[in-house]
This record gives sequence, C-alpha cells and structure tokens, in this order.
Amino acid sequence: MAMYTSAYTPASGRDGIQAQSLAWSTDDGTTWTKYSGNPVIDIGSREFRDPKVFWYAPAKEWRMVAVIANEHKVLIWRSTDLKAWTRLSEFGPRNATGGVWECPDLFPLAVDGDPTKVRWVMLVSLNPGGIAGGSGTQYFVGDFDGTTFIADGPATYEPPKGTLLQGFENGYAGWTPTGTAFGSQPVAGSLPGQQTVTGYVGQRLVNSFVDFDAAQGELTSPSFTIDQRHLNFLVGGGRHPAVPGATQGDPGGEVFTDFETLDPANHLPAGWSATGDFVGYGATSSGLPYHQGEKVLDSCVVPDRCDLATGTFVSPEFTVTRGYVNLLTAGGAHPLGASGPTVVELVSGDRVVGSVTGNSSGDMDWRHIDARSVIGQKARIVVRDDNSSGDWGHLMVDDIRFSDSAAGPRDTQTTVNLVVGGEVVRSSTGSDSEALDWASWDLSDLQGRSAQIRVVDHSSGGWGHILADQFMLAPSPAKNGTERASWVDHGRDNYAGVTFNGLPDSQRTTIGWMNNWQYAHDVPTSPWRGQMTMPRTLSLVSTADGPQLRQTPVAAVEKALVNRDKEQAKVRSLAAGVKPTGLEATVARVEVRVALGSATEAGVVLRRSADGSVGTRVGVRRDGTLVVDRTRSGDVAFNALFASLEKAPVTVRDGEASFTAYLDRSSVEVLAQGGQRSVTDLIYPPASATGIAAYAVGGTAKAVDLKVTPLRP
Repeated sequence: MAMYTSAYTPASGRDGIQAQSLAWSTDDGTTWTKYSGNPVIDIGSREFRDPKVFWYAPAKEWRMVAVIANEHKVLIWRSTDLKAWTRLSEFGPRNATGGVWECPDLFPLAVDGDPTKVRWVMLVSLNPGGIAGGSGTQYFVGDFDGTTFIADGPATYEPPKGTLLQGFENGYAGWTPTGTAFGSQPVAGSLPGQQTVTGYVGQRLVNSFVDFDAAQGELTSPSFTIDQRHLNFLVGGGRHPAVPGATQGDPGGEVFTDFETLDPANHLPAGWSATGDFVGYGATSSGLPYHQGEKVLDSCVVPDRCDLATGTFVSPEFTVTRGYVNLLTAGGAHPLGASGPTVVELVSGDRVVGSVTGNSSGDMDWRHIDARSVIGQKARIVVRDDNSSGDWGHLMVDDIRFSDSAAGPRDTQTTVNLVVGGEVVRSSTGSDSEALDWASWDLSDLQGRSAQIRVVDHSSGGWGHILADQFMLAPSPAKNGTERASWVDHGRDNYAGVTFNGLPDSQRTTIGWMNNWQYAHDVPTSPWRGQMTMPRTLSLVSTADGPQLRQTPVAAVEKALVNRDKEQAKVRSLAAGVKPTGLEATVARVEVRVALGSATEAGVVLRRSADGSVGTRVGVRRDGTLVVDRTRSGDVAFNALFASLEKAPVTVRDGEASFTAYLDRSSVEVLAQGGQRSVTDLIYPPASATGIAAYAVGGTAKAVDLKVTPLRP
C-alpha cells in the first residue's frame, strides 16, 4: 500500500490543490493500482502534502502525519482502513520556520535503549531555513498519546527583556518612509494578495508588500544612542542581502546601444549583423524584469527553436575610449570555455578581451567587461549563443554602456540595516518567508554611538519585500528559530529524510536526499541530481539538554569495510600549515583524533590534490566547533551558494576531540560526539584528488591521528 500526494493540474479544474491518495501493488511495486475513491483526504489546500503512515498498536489503528507546508503545521490523522480518515490534532509552528515545512515523520525511540523510557521523535524538513542555509531537517523530542504530539520545552519563545525602540502599534512615530514600498503607516498583518504573515508582535508591523512586490523604498528611524550590547528585532520577507558595490538604478556612462532604435531591414541597431540561425532576427519587445525601455536582444527568437538556435549578433567596430563595458544580461549561465557558451564578448582584433554570461534567470542584471587593456584600440561586441542544450540555452542582452567605472550587480536588497556615521555597520535580511523571526546584532563595539535603523526594499522581483517589527535594545541576544531548533544534520546536503517502519527489533533507520534546493538544479552531474545519504540507525541518548538523536551507520556499512587494507598515520607537533600524510582515499571511513595543543583549529584535508589546490577540510576548533570546509573542494563555481563552510557544536575535552568521516566519490558524511552531531556535504573533486593531509591553524597541534579503512563500493 502507498499513501501519496496528488497534485492537481489545470485540466482537473482544481489547479494546484494537493490532497492525499491511496494506491496498492500486488507485484512488489512493479505496477500500481490507484484507489477509485481518491483522494482519501482533501482539505482544499495547495500546500497539504507528504503523508507518512504508521500503525499505532495501542489503538489498533493507523496514524498519519502530513504538513500544511506554508503554515508550518504537521497534521495528525487516524484511520481504521486507510480509506476514511479523521483529523486528530496539529503541531506547529515551532522553532525553525524560515521555509516551508515538508516530509514529516513521527516514531517512538527508547532513551539509552531502555524500553521503559520511550519517547517520540518528530522529524520536519524545511526549505529554506536550514541550519547551514537552504534545505535542512529539524527534530522534536516529546510525547505522543495517539492523538496529540507535545514537544519538550516551552511552546513559545520569549526574547530577552530590553528597551523597546519601536513596535509600530501607533504609526511610524518619527520613522521616515521614502519611495512607495512602506506606505504611510504600519500594516495590520497581511496585505491583499500576500500569504498569511505570522510571527509579529501586537497588531501591526512594517510590511513592504505594496503593489505586490513591485514597490521600492526605505524606512529610516530617528537617531538613538546605543547603550546596550544587543539590538534584537523581528524580520521576515525576501532573502536578498545587501551586496557591496551593487548598482541601484542607472549606472551612468555613455549608451552604446539600448536596442530601441532598429534598422527595419534586420531588426538590429545600425551596423549590427547576425550569423547562424539568427540571420533575419533581431531585438524584440520584452517584459523581462529589470530591462530598460521596450526592447531587448534575446537569442530565444527563432520560432520553435528557442534553446536550439545558435549563432551570433555582432556590433559595428568602435574605438574603446573608456575602461568598462557595462550591460544588462539574463538567461543561460554558460561562460566562455564551457561547453555551449552563452556570452557577450568584447573582441579586439581576433582576441576576446573579456566576456560575461547570464544568470540562469529571466531577471536582467548588470554585468561588466574590463576594457582598460584595449583603450584606444578598435573593438566590437559579439553576443554569442553556441548552446543548444535546452537548459537555459539562450541569452538576453540590453543597455550596453561605456563607462569609467564598473557596474556592480543590480541592488535588490530587502534588508534591515544599522547605520552609524553614515555607514551601514550591520545588516540582516529575510528568509523568503512570511513568518517573522528574531535577529540579533552584537553592538559591543558601538557603545555610546549615535545610530539609525534603515529598512530597505530595493527589489521588485520574487520575494521583493521586507517585514520587520519589535526593535529592542537588550543586554543579551534573542535566538531565532534556527538557533533554538535541534537539527538532524548541520551540513548542506541531508534533506527530506524519513524512516522505515516495521524493521526488526524496533530499529529505526533513515535515508536522506543528499542535495540542497539552493543549487540542486545546477550540480555538475548528469543525468541525476544528487544522491542519497548512507542509511543511518537512529537512537535517543540522554544529555544535559534532554534526549538527543544519535546516528550510526547501519551494519551493512560496517560490513563493507575492507579491514585488511586499513592504514594509519600519526602526525605529531604539527606546526600551523598543511602536512601530507602519505595516505590516500576515495571511498573510505576516516577516523580522526585531534589534540589541539596550541592550535586554534586542527584536522584533516580529504580528497586533496597533489598541488594542494583542491581539498575538503574537516577539523575541530578550540571553541568547540566541528568544521567542514568545502570552499576549495573541487568544482564549486557552478552556483554561488555552493562553496561553504559548515559548523556544528561538539565537546572538546582537554583540547581533544574525535570524529569519523565517511568519504565517497562526491560526498563526505561526518559523524562526531558519538553520532550526536552530523555534517553531510556534497563535494566535486577531480578523480585524481585522493590525498589526505593533516592541518593546523593558529599554533602547533599536539597530534592528528587518523585511521583509513577502504569501503567496498
């Protein structure tokens, strides 16, 4: 039997509705028959999904958990026959709510293996809003009586008490709005067309969802004196951080072409020509976000061959008089040198001086080409589309300008900023969620200074708004839901894991999807997108903070170890730097013990290249942090969010700590503190990068001991 989510299409007349349905198989899952009475649960929601069904023996009935994703709720249902269901209760919102909730699970576990101390664990995945960014899975430990799940700890969070600067219950009260995004007064909750806004205090809040996401503006507070260590506030809305050097509005310079005045013979600016499939085609009217004027040059112009057409558009020759070519681009992110580039080139003679590509988006953004090396020389612009892959295999270009300064990316920030002395010294953004959550800034270095708060909405695209409320100066920081939550994994690539029911000896095993929605469509693999984590057995162990999950590899992983090929290395008195161990591994278990000595951090570099330019660092810091650094792990350029450093809290006793890394061809799964901490990350090193080194930072590590046991693939 299978319970699954039916997502209705426009042809059904119920476009977008999600409901739960039933199917069965009599040939071990080869074929399936859908129940004629489907759906078996329909609440008329577009966000009701991911059922997990289990047998609840005390009542001799079935139980099911499923989410209302955007409301951060898990619904609990009962049934005697899997066809007729009764809603029992709901759980949430609670802890991390920075993204939609998905893939719930609910199951019992014995604490410390004692069958007389059984607790219940609820898993809830969310995206975005994970502890390491993007996708992640939190868990709750509590009690379940067959009807209601009650998690340990307080149901609501109370931030530290402090001095309220503004709560927006009585208008803006001295705060000054500019532009149109913030209107003339705070908003009573949600605006028309907006999802339900939650998490604010009182009746009103700052909400820039005016004219949907189109409006832009700023809201600035009166000056105040910083006299407490922390500024705590609630923030939500779009996740668009401030980018240094970003361009707001027109970047200036001399317009070379804006594709508005065209030769009627070829639909291109005077002197431009086309080659390949683009002969006879040119600039067209556009509704692309952030384009200038009415028209753009779009290589998705040949009928029925949008991503298949290839060729070039070439400008007339000109003399380079300024140092930069600034232009708007969108479309395929296929740089020069990659297979099937979609690029704009500055060409002088036969040499490509520089090039830019698109952003895998329809939103036009500013890019620049450095032309300083060819000032005074003849050059031309070439818009090249050599891509026929169907994966953003086209490019859009607009508003080519010559300038003495480089245009930065378009300023699309939705932020809350602290301004001191005319400079932004702190900044926070939302998490692409209508649920406000606490943020906190440490102001210990700014005591006694005069400051202002500036809420900024410079975005008109998706999630182009900001929410804010309850600005308070306080002696201690507020914790957001992500910080308050317990996490199955502190890495970037362990999402949507659920457990198997009916295993022997009440064993509870989980497998997660090893990927992250921040970059899942861009990972350099084909035809698949990501992989699964190794199966892990879950248990509960007692800690000073209450029961916590412990994860251990299933027995099959241990059986795959090739113990006869085990190798060891012991590095002593390791000065700051990196030292090769002479060991190599591609698919292996790597057990590591670190004695920090005077070092602030020490550990190992896995999948290291011979020249040291590639490698993934896994180590321990003196402050009790396990780190996995994949910023130089191999191919990290395919998405700006992939290169990352993950952190997890661990206990360091007398300067020592241990961890185990399970290494595969394109992943590393690290378990520490007896399996209470997990960090799972994808990595894409070259096949030749198989070395292992020890490293130390900030001093001399007393010891880095490692044991490498190959795993049979």
